[in-house]
Amino acid sequence: MKLIRADKLIDGTGAKALEGAAILIEGDRIKAVGRAADIGQPEGAEIIDAPKGTTIIPGLIDAHVHMAYSGAVDLDAFRVETALIHCPAMALRAARYARETLEYGITAVRDMHAPGGTIIDLRRAIDAGQVEGPRIKACGLGLTVTGGHMDQPGFGDHVMFRDMNANCEGPDGFRAGVRQQLKRGADFIKLNPCVGSRRDERYFRFEMTLAEITAACEEAHEQGVMVGAHTSGGPPLSAAIRAGCDTVEHAHWIDDETLAYMAEHGTYLVPTLAVNEASSAYILEHGASERTLKWASDSETAKWERLTRAKAAGVKVAMGSDAGFFLPHGAGNLREIELLVQGGYSPIEAIHCATAVGADLMQIDAGRLIAGKFADIVLVAGDPTENISILRDKTKLTVFKGGKPVSRRLKH
Repeated sequence: MKLIRADKLIDGTGAKALEGAAILIEGDRIKAVGRAADIGQPEGAEIIDAPKGTTIIPGLIDAHVHMAYSGAVDLDAFRVETALIHCPAMALRAARYARETLEYGITAVRDMHAPGGTIIDLRRAIDAGQVEGPRIKACGLGLTVTGGHMDQPGFGDHVMFRDMNANCEGPDGFRAGVRQQLKRGADFIKLNPCVGSRRDERYFRFEMTLAEITAACEEAHEQGVMVGAHTSGGPPLSAAIRAGCDTVEHAHWIDDETLAYMAEHGTYLVPTLAVNEASSAYILEHGASERTLKWASDSETAKWERLTRAKAAGVKVAMGSDAGFFLPHGAGNLREIELLVQGGYSPIEAIHCATAVGADLMQIDAGRLIAGKFADIVLVAGDPTENISILRDKTKLTVFKGGKPVSRRLKH
């Protein structure tokens, strides 16, 4: 057993911080949490007295990442790297990103698309103890239509890709796509129900038909897994939620009626504020078409306005950075929690989004410092309720996953 004592503890439930706290770990689980004076000093426990000013928080959870990608900020470089790197090399590189992610106190991630089965296999290697990284839920390949968001044009006629995405056509095609990804080992399904239009000023249009969205959701739910949806807004987003999508990613342009429906039915919003900030900054700095520049400006306005209304409506918001796309793994993930605070969440509320809400979305036994949960814990040399940005400084973090230290920076 381990007994960790610190000045302060934030349990992830949204409750205020506990002063003079202790957490008792047995094996990979939390045995007890409370005031150090109440827990005492169990016989045989290893005692870890954190330095003065330390705060204990749950391991953080990023509900939207791409571990297979580097986070290259140049879109052309991103396209080239995905065309040149082999899947085994991509998986090896992802193992490094997984370790870096874990060192920043992110003990669980939801991977939202990767070529081949690279991240499914990385998840298996981590679970088997062959490499070190966060807990992973992976969707495998995202399901898209021909020419859709995940089946981008722009390559020569002679160029052909395989295992880069899963193109499906028609309701039966999407049912088959769900089955194929689950056969490969996917934990959940990702769809691309709606995107911006390439030919007019609309920021959202149906990419999949309603019948296709419904068929995919029905098949996934029949097999006991959730469905995440890449969305932009408007009627396609609302239709996707009503068809059964359990989480919506991005979702800039969402109306109040849909937010009320999400709150009532428990649909999660993953707002991906950080990637919006990074991609818009890139577009505005490097230039683009007039339409793309307008999207960058309008989406920056929309992301804040949408977040304010979602919070007021009581929608469950999970932290999700989109790291791997325009954002590096590690520090890039944690920009998201800073932006949640900037968008109106208190530090305690933002930590709740990045722990308990993310754990519920991923359906993992973590995210809260309560008895029985996995002992995924971060010791922070400071107080994130006073300065949330401290979480981006990994030299101030000591991370435990399943009760085992990832990095020992505290002297005890």
